[in-house]
Amino acid sequence: MNLVGCDFSSRPTRKKPIVLALGSLSKGCVQLSKLERFESPEAFVAWLAEPGEWVGAFDLPFGLPRELVTQLGWPLDWEGCIRHYASLSREGIRTTFKAFCDARPAGQKFSHRATDIPARSSPSMKWVNPPVAYMLHAGVPALLKAGVHLPGLQPHDGTATRIALEGYPGLLAREVLCNTSYKSDDKAKQTPQRLIARKDLITALEHGQTRLALRLKLTHAQRDTLIADASGDALDAVLCLMQAAWARGQHGQGAPLYGLPVEMDPLEGWIITL
Repeated sequence: MNLVGCDFSSRPTRKKPIVLALGSLSKGCVQLSKLERFESPEAFVAWLAEPGEWVGAFDLPFGLPRELVTQLGWPLDWEGCIRHYASLSREGIRTTFKAFCDARPAGQKFSHRATDIPARSSPSMKWVNPPVAYMLHAGVPALLKAGVHLPGLQPHDGTATRIALEGYPGLLAREVLCNTSYKSDDKAKQTPQRLIARKDLITALEHGQTRLALRLKLTHAQRDTLIADASGDALDAVLCLMQAAWARGQHGQGAPLYGLPVEMDPLEGWIITL
């Protein structure tokens, strides 16, 4: 089964595309086969519709906080909640979430999923910097429409061949770099220090120096591409690829949960490898 790592954008463009890292796993080594970039939502949806067998980790939240959903009176089953959420406009989402935050005390504005605090990820209801609420709004309904299976959130019937998991590249990157930044979309912040951090991170992945116990295999040209991408989008896709490889797994992961905890909240979802 092939592997996919996805650095997602809710509004992909030529400057900020959706980036896929495609690869395979063999004997503890993750081989990057190629990078693909999609500059429009339609191109990404067309790729999702292609037949195939893969396990993928996608850098976007797959669910909303139970506290938020409950207070808003939205459906408490995951698929019903997502279908309701997909029916809203981005402006409607922003207005609803802002009203929710405005009614809460300072320091507790956002509601968090159980996975967000330990992963140190942005709350999935956040609509700016980064707009992960819009990423959920654009990405998860597209996965559903394409018939992709989301373990832990949908019933498993044993026939799924395309498996999507919630990834988070920052989780794996921090294991190597701690709080050192390795990327920026702001050209003024694309510094030599961040370039060095990307090199250090790639070297650690190649040597298997993470708790995933997997080694990344790259060609010289691929390595140069990942280093040169100061936005970090390509490297983030590769980090998700490594998380997908762990979920596909040689250490007891795989179907039906692909390494997700049995006790995860089936409304909120969970970040793989946490």
